[in-house]
Amino acid sequence: MDYSDLIDPAMWQFIRATTRHYPGVELSIAEQRRAYDAMCQTFNAGRPDHIKVVNSRTGAVGLRHYSVGGGSATIVYFHGGGFVVGGLDSHDDVCAEICAGTGYDVIAVDYRLAPENRHPAMYSDAMIATRHVFNMSRQPLLLCGDSAGGNLAAAVTHTLRGAVTQITGQLLIYPALGGDPNTGSYLRHADAPMLSRDNVMFYEKVRVLCKPPTGDPTYAPLMDLDFSGLPSTIVVTAEFDPLSDDGQNYCRHIANAGGRSRWINEQGLVHGYLRARHSVPLAKQSFARIISALYNLGRGVWPADE
Repeated sequence: MDYSDLIDPAMWQFIRATTRHYPGVELSIAEQRRAYDAMCQTFNAGRPDHIKVVNSRTGAVGLRHYSVGGGSATIVYFHGGGFVVGGLDSHDDVCAEICAGTGYDVIAVDYRLAPENRHPAMYSDAMIATRHVFNMSRQPLLLCGDSAGGNLAAAVTHTLRGAVTQITGQLLIYPALGGDPNTGSYLRHADAPMLSRDNVMFYEKVRVLCKPPTGDPTYAPLMDLDFSGLPSTIVVTAEFDPLSDDGQNYCRHIANAGGRSRWINEQGLVHGYLRARHSVPLAKQSFARIISALYNLGRGVWPADE
């Protein structure tokens, strides 16, 4: 697909700036991490002045707590990065702005990365962190994550439905949920800027030691056979992204099982657009919708109820 006229100039400027700093998966793992961290720092917008930040740990899992004081809900945030790159610093400003925009506490999770740690290490860390936050706060608990982090949020949500640890809602941002890579948007946007189908396949190979598991929703939530009993779910995807159908299919499964789900496919945007929220109008508008949706989920308000 020729994206030259489909993507607006502001987004193209962001894409070019990103690829100058982070050329992609052809680098070694160590080089990818250095380049990704430098790229994230280039786009870092800083924290709003009134945000209080405290680092802590639960066992071996690092956490970063963002607060404005008196938040009525808590968001656990899992960063993106293909399970290979990223950490507390890569999404620091994103988490701080979510905290400022919603007024809720935000807990970012520093889960283990591949290839040093293979599945289910990342999922196990996400579970440990979520249970810890629930026991610590006892407030309405929301799970949120982008890309690989969206996978972890959904995997934890599937595991904890019906458990003592109750998830009030989840919001997934261009998540990788384990859809069929030989159909739909995986083929339609196989060569999309920022994330290609080949990139997706690379990250899948790095994440596991041998062959990817089958029938394992802790690895790929779309592998689950039961989508009932899940909390209110909003999935926000980018139009020009191989992963966009993952969000659509996931929401359809939840709705078919009698749950509440909403799929928002952001037109004109590409994977990783959160970093463009201050420079690209379309990304700014989408981030505002994300903040509003999180705020409403924390209040138990569904869009149709407004």
